[in-house]
Amino acid sequence: MKFVTVEYNDESFIGLLDHTEATVLLLNLAEEARTGKKSFPSSMLKCIALGDTFIERVQEMLDWVSNSGQALSFYVPIEQVTLLAPIPRPSKNIFCVGKNYAEHAIEMGSEADIPEHIMVFTKAPTTVIGPNELVLNHKNVTTQLDYEGELAAIIGKKGRAIKKDEALDYIFGYTIINDVTARDLQSRHKQFFIGKSLDTTCPMGPWIVHKSSIDNPNNLNIETKVNGEVRQCSNTKNFIFPIEEVISVLSAGMTLEPGDIIATGTPAGVGKGFKPPKFLVPGDQMEITIEKIGTLKNT
Repeated sequence: MKFVTVEYNDESFIGLLDHTEATVLLLNLAEEARTGKKSFPSSMLKCIALGDTFIERVQEMLDWVSNSGQALSFYVPIEQVTLLAPIPRPSKNIFCVGKNYAEHAIEMGSEADIPEHIMVFTKAPTTVIGPNELVLNHKNVTTQLDYEGELAAIIGKKGRAIKKDEALDYIFGYTIINDVTARDLQSRHKQFFIGKSLDTTCPMGPWIVHKSSIDNPNNLNIETKVNGEVRQCSNTKNFIFPIEEVISVLSAGMTLEPGDIIATGTPAGVGKGFKPPKFLVPGDQMEITIEKIGTLKNT
């Protein structure tokens, strides 16, 4: 299942992408036809908070639609909707894992920079934008804007002190994040928050893939292109800290909640890692593709 947040006829809907990725089932439009009521939550955060009940209701809806003989009438061509970020406004900062690929840690310094313990920073909720939206260049505050393609895990149920062998059970699904970073601000302020939190610097999407479609998130190909040139090419099997460990460490003394977003780190090949650096300039086309999820595109 691939879940989207879309705008259709000036209204926001939660939808389910069909297997061809050509049409979207708008859940509340179909629910209204079935029951006379729009009873699905209007936000992805509220849907995720329902847990397994949400997935069961979606499956019931799919069964009804397929048996109604009117399936085509409930699906809207994807060209007729505007894809928003799956979670347009997270309820808290996005958790981000730093230097989770050894080659990236080395390109940003040396082998001495490979972390022994998980490095975590956050991005403000105001950074989030959807697929195909413009990333501001912020030329008044930075000259070193950089891209970072990342797999993100979306937490599906509340938990603290989560054991590693149970961690994947706490995930709702997965999406793609571009952790756009102002490297000069990151260096100047000696911490990551300002350099990671400029408006529009967290493109997310294009959808959330439910965990049932991804049996092993620690073995997915990931690739980033800028203007068609492959800059990053790796696999999440190269994580220093796999997702289970990240969730276990984060939750050791902190409660994780439904809708929390964890960006799992970026591979080698960021702009700063080139000699000379290849920082982003206005008009650059960024494409991040992750196996079993899709492609996130932004300019």
